[in-house]
Amino acid sequence: MNSKKSGNRESFLNFSLKAELLKAIEELGFDHPTPIQSKVIPHLMSSSQDLIASAQTGTGKTAAFGLPLLDATNARATNVQALILCPTRELCIQITNDLLMYSKYLKKVIILAVYGGVKIEKHIRSLKKGPQIVVGTPGRTKDLIRRKKLFVGKIERLILDEADEMLSMGFKDDLEAIIHATSKKKQILLFSATMTPKVVSVTKKYMKNSLEI
Repeated sequence: MNSKKSGNRESFLNFSLKAELLKAIEELGFDHPTPIQSKVIPHLMSSSQDLIASAQTGTGKTAAFGLPLLDATNARATNVQALILCPTRELCIQITNDLLMYSKYLKKVIILAVYGGVKIEKHIRSLKKGPQIVVGTPGRTKDLIRRKKLFVGKIERLILDEADEMLSMGFKDDLEAIIHATSKKKQILLFSATMTPKVVSVTKKYMKNSLEI
């Protein structure tokens, strides 16, 4: 990975990410960050301020929030440090697979996907292994919290991905129940292709002094 800037284009080396992450993304062929990565990664590496980002699918937003998330993960701790919520099982699996690729050289970092259509006992067994990052659909996540199998009271970051889709699919009550179960001191990151009235209402209710990208 060339550390020199190509014209005005940044390199991932500018972001002070761990060497293990840089090695993994170099192998994946990541050379220059996308516009959203250039804005989101430095913010998350240096600030606990909430973030609202308008971002379409395919803009590289998983790496934008995922790389700083993995960089900050304490691999020695076995509590859930970050919760990522997304609308569908397919996206849940995709985000998890991306995070697994980025973290391939990080030892002891466990990432778990939880979603409907799979026996909940399987997820309960996996939670006993102490994942630091959980990626989930709202219904299954809420169910695991309600059963006292998933503990999110100490999370440092809550990511709401494709928030407009989650709310248009009727997950508002589930989302609110999950947010209420999380710690008060967390950083919230909200990604949405469109800022619908429902999304705006969630940002006003739960997010303060947010940076908007």
